[in-house]
Amino acid sequence: SSKMTKSFDVIVIGGGPAGYHAAIRAAQLGMKTACINMMLDGDDQPVLGGTCLNWGCIPSKALLDASHKFVEAQHDFADLGIKTGKVEADVPQMIARKNGVVGKLTGGVAALFEGNGVTALAGKGRLYGGCQVGFTPHGGEEEMLSAQHVILAPGSVPVDIPPAPLQDDLIVDSTGALEFTSVPKRLGVIGAGVIGLELGSVWNRLGSETILLEAMDEFLPIADNRISRDALRIFKKQGLDIRLGARVTATEIKGRGKQKTVLVTYQDKAGEQTLEFDRLIVAVGRRPYTEGLLAPDAGVNLDERGFLFVNDLCATDAPNVYAVGDVVRGPMLAHKGMEEGIMVAERIAGHKPVVNYETVPSVIYTHPEIAWVGKTEQQLKMDGESFNVGSFPYAANGRALAAGENEGMIRVIADAETDRILGVHVMGAQASELIAQAVISMEFSASAEDLGLIMFAHPTLSEGVHEAALAARGHAIHMVNRAPRAKN
Repeated sequence: SSKMTKSFDVIVIGGGPAGYHAAIRAAQLGMKTACINMMLDGDDQPVLGGTCLNWGCIPSKALLDASHKFVEAQHDFADLGIKTGKVEADVPQMIARKNGVVGKLTGGVAALFEGNGVTALAGKGRLYGGCQVGFTPHGGEEEMLSAQHVILAPGSVPVDIPPAPLQDDLIVDSTGALEFTSVPKRLGVIGAGVIGLELGSVWNRLGSETILLEAMDEFLPIADNRISRDALRIFKKQGLDIRLGARVTATEIKGRGKQKTVLVTYQDKAGEQTLEFDRLIVAVGRRPYTEGLLAPDAGVNLDERGFLFVNDLCATDAPNVYAVGDVVRGPMLAHKGMEEGIMVAERIAGHKPVVNYETVPSVIYTHPEIAWVGKTEQQLKMDGESFNVGSFPYAANGRALAAGENEGMIRVIADAETDRILGVHVMGAQASELIAQAVISMEFSASAEDLGLIMFAHPTLSEGVHEAALAARGHAIHMVNRAPRAKN
């Protein structure tokens, strides 16, 4: 409409975690802010929150929690002395509840925009030179807006691979894998990274025979080696069939109607193999989404991997244009994008925050959960650093045993000279929550001794962090120390 305001202090392109945090913070700081967001929900209505809220972090956690409770009720309640009789999974109800959770949160973002005075514009944004932004409403004509500052937060999309093009609900990406209304008898997953493991776990728990085909020879190389090794053993015990060094070369749809299956061909050490599945999930990673984002005169450059090029403060090569979130370097994690969005909004307003990229936590929401922050042992070895490792098993933790959560461990890595904490790696119940303690410690440059001197409540899972820090100095109380005897 011609009545629309055409000029803003800040225009954000993208309404996912990075974009909506930037927009809200900019508005809180007194800047006239618009957020252009192109996402539509299943009913073709504009929806905020990006992949994370709609088709990623949040819906996957809803299904992971539901499916884990189902497994507990089936297998673990009897151990605790709870008799339940036959337990059944109502998948349509799980999906409906997941959709309800998503609706609450995306509606919450819309309410925050309204409460903070952010102008929400539904449609596509395109950056031109001189901080001019083209806005094309859904089904409408492009109109030009001008801004003092522009923040690009267009996010990422699943990578598709030529041998496995998406097809109806037979070959799906992570989005489709959250929409199955019945449990596939045989499920294939291409990729045994974070997304493949989480989605594979959901359907494996609900009864799918699940096979993950991972092209790399090593399992979860991004995590601590010791933890990856234990995780692989535990996941296999849970029934996930993880095949490493398996490169998918072709897929073919067989049969017709309800009888359709997917024939997958892959190469491994033994040569060419084939498998037949009822459903196939492609989870080989994500790539920055920049289609149509930049006009030729925008002045923003891309790096060799297709990400928008930025400096440490998320400034692009174009004056007053910033980029945040999945579309710039660094891990594609919602919380990393959120912090970048807030940093940029505050720097535009004249404040001086920075994002500490050394302390970005990572979490895999399998069960047990896996979480880490800082460096892994293998990274430190490659860098030639000298360090001590303290490790503490969940099996020696009173609260874990009481809860029936005795699988997993906590590892604290500290510099051998200074004792400063360099990395913390957790596999076990509530690892996603425990890791925050490590992030806080590292933000304050804590030493392992500092953590060992802090009083933790007993009995808690958190005590394991305390014990692992003590173990790094060779004097954990609740296990026999294999580290050198403490001199002090």
